[in-house]
Amino acid sequence: MKKLISLTGLILIAGLAFAQQEPQFTQFMYNKLGYNPGYAGSNDGTCFTGLIRQQWLGLDGAPGSQLFSFNMPLNDQKVGIGLNIWRNTIGVSQTMNIEGAYAYRLQMDEGTLGIGLMGSGRYLQSDFAKTDPIQSGDPTIAVGMQSKFVPNFGVGAYFSNDKFFVGASAPRILQNNIDLGDDQTVISREFRHLYLMGGLVFPLSENTEFQPQILIKYVQNAPLDADLNMNLIFLKKYSVGASYRFGGSTEQGIGESVDILLGAQLTEDFMIGFAYDVTLSELRTYNNGTIEAMVRYCIKGGGGGDEYLNPRFF
Repeated sequence: MKKLISLTGLILIAGLAFAQQEPQFTQFMYNKLGYNPGYAGSNDGTCFTGLIRQQWLGLDGAPGSQLFSFNMPLNDQKVGIGLNIWRNTIGVSQTMNIEGAYAYRLQMDEGTLGIGLMGSGRYLQSDFAKTDPIQSGDPTIAVGMQSKFVPNFGVGAYFSNDKFFVGASAPRILQNNIDLGDDQTVISREFRHLYLMGGLVFPLSENTEFQPQILIKYVQNAPLDADLNMNLIFLKKYSVGASYRFGGSTEQGIGESVDILLGAQLTEDFMIGFAYDVTLSELRTYNNGTIEAMVRYCIKGGGGGDEYLNPRFF
């Protein structure tokens, strides 16, 4: 078991060193603040969101993520503030992150533009005592429990109205050294993640709406990645959707996963959501898919405005 955990963890860590270093959520539409600080205050109410994700069920050392998010408008919708706290585990390593966001919101004829700044602190920890290395004496291989704290900052812009949204962001700009070993050679760095998101909603009938959304993720030296989502919303309360995640394999080229999403606005303030991912990459024979759950609670009129926009939209 120890060797299996070590092997799985090291493979995943090696992959993340040259690709996505951020946790991913299939229900990205409910975690916009995690990608873009310009989103802060966009709900016209005070919103609390929780997300839990367990990736690749049945595979030892597979990623797991937990997130808590809060944001609200201030000063008659002219300012937005937000907070993200998340934890991600993979193999013998875990990352804990706290992010504070501030957005200045410009009221325009066609909607609202939020220009945001984000400051973050990331705590990295790995317990190498749980590994069984086949080589010793290499100074780049850490021993025992190792940890490191790195600060960062980012920027973003987010525009929305009651019909569509679009945003662009770089939540972490500094490329910090994240090596945990004692060797002075820099092997691992934080890479800048660039995000572009967009979506719209339009009616199909009196009680049905169609809501396509996309999240494009770019990291230097990694293949372009994207999540494409399509939801049907019934009675302005219930949603059923599917997503396709690009990437996953440079050999097969059929994508990372195909996903099923369900959501329910149980009350005006309280919403729940679930997602299940079916793996398409070569790892599909080693796991039973990925599950994800979301809860959101919004307090009406937290920013002093007269209108409350349902967070299911933009």
